[in-house]
Amino acid sequence: MQVGVPKESRTGERRVGLTPDSVGRLKQAGLTVVVQASAGDPAGFTDAEYEKAGATLAADAPSIFSRSDIIVKVLPPTFGPGSEVSQMKAGANLIAFLEPLTSPELVRALAAQNVTAFSMELIPRITRAQSMDALSSQATVAGYKAVLLAATEIGRFFPMLTTAAGTIKPARVLILGVGVAGLQAIATARRLGAVVDGYDVRPEVKEQVESLGARWVGLAMEEAVGAGGYAKEISEESKKKAHEHLRRIVGDADVVITTAQIPGRKAPVLVTDDMVASMHPGSVIVDLAADSGGNCTKSVAGQTVHVDGVTIIGPSDLPRTMPFHASQMYSRNILTLLQHLVKDGELKLDTADEITSGCLVTTGGEVVHERVRAAAAP
Repeated sequence: MQVGVPKESRTGERRVGLTPDSVGRLKQAGLTVVVQASAGDPAGFTDAEYEKAGATLAADAPSIFSRSDIIVKVLPPTFGPGSEVSQMKAGANLIAFLEPLTSPELVRALAAQNVTAFSMELIPRITRAQSMDALSSQATVAGYKAVLLAATEIGRFFPMLTTAAGTIKPARVLILGVGVAGLQAIATARRLGAVVDGYDVRPEVKEQVESLGARWVGLAMEEAVGAGGYAKEISEESKKKAHEHLRRIVGDADVVITTAQIPGRKAPVLVTDDMVASMHPGSVIVDLAADSGGNCTKSVAGQTVHVDGVTIIGPSDLPRTMPFHASQMYSRNILTLLQHLVKDGELKLDTADEITSGCLVTTGGEVVHERVRAAAAP
C-alpha cells in the first residue's frame, strides 16, 4: 500500500503529516511512502532527508491524491470541484484533523467520494491510544508557546530578580483550564520563574496543578467532567458560581492564559468584560480558545487587541508556529495509529476495536461515526 504525504494547502500552515523519522518505520510495516517535493521544507525537513529514509518524491499534489491508498495530512482537505477530495480515488483512506463535528459539508463529500476517513480529533482518550493522541501532542505545543507569547508581550520580568537597582517581584500568571495545554503552560511559566495559579472546575486536576509547583485556585464541580476526562458544559447556576470566583482572581494576575475548550462546541466564556476591566494596565491575556469562539469576550481570533491597557492575544493554531516539533510529535501519533491499523502490509478495518471505531468517520460511502452523522445530517 502507498502512503501519500502532500503539502498542506491551508495558507500559513507549516506542519507536515509525516516526518522522515517515521518513514523507515512505515517501510518496515510493508508500506511505501511518497512525499510531495518540498512538503517538509516549512517544518525544516528536506527532500534529501525523506529520500534517505526511504521515501519517494512526487512532483505535485494530484499524483499523491490520485494514487495513494492512505493519505496523511495535518489539516482537512479541500472539497468541491477540482479539490483535494475530488482527486482521491474511491476506496482511499485519509487520516487528518478533519474538524468533523463542525464541517458537515466535508464529511458528506468524503462519504460521496467513498473515502475511508479517520479524524485525529476523535482518537479516544484511553490508555492504549495515548501515543496516538494528536490533540494532546499539539496542545503541548500550544501551551508552551502561549507562555512565550505572554512573556514577550508583557512589559515586566517573569522571575523574581535581586539586582543593584532593587528587588523585582515575580509576575503572577493565572492559567484557566488545566488540560494538556494548561499543564504545559503552568510548567513553562514556572520554569520562567513566575508565580503561577491554576484554575479548573474538574476536581481531579488539583493534584496535577500542585505537582508542578503552582497554586490551585479552582472549583470542584463533578458535573464538569465529561467522557475521556474532557471538560463538558456546566449548568447555568454553576456558571454563575464560577464567574463570581473568577472575578475575584483574574484582576490579581499579570498574565492570564485561557485554554478551556469543549470538543465540537463553542468555547465557554471565562473572562468577561468586567474581568478585563479589573486587570491593571500592562496585563496580558492569551486566549488559546480564540479560534473556537474564545474564552475571553474581548479576544479576536488571529489578532492582538488592546482594551484599556490590557493586551489580549487570540492566536490562531499556535502549533503551526513551532512546525518542527509539532510535526515530529504529530507524525509519531500518525505512525502509531498506522501501526495499529495496518497488518501484513494492508489496512485492516476492525470496527469492533475501540480505537478504530472511535476515530472512523466515513467508510463505504456512509458516515459511520454516530456524533458526526448527527452533526452532518442535512
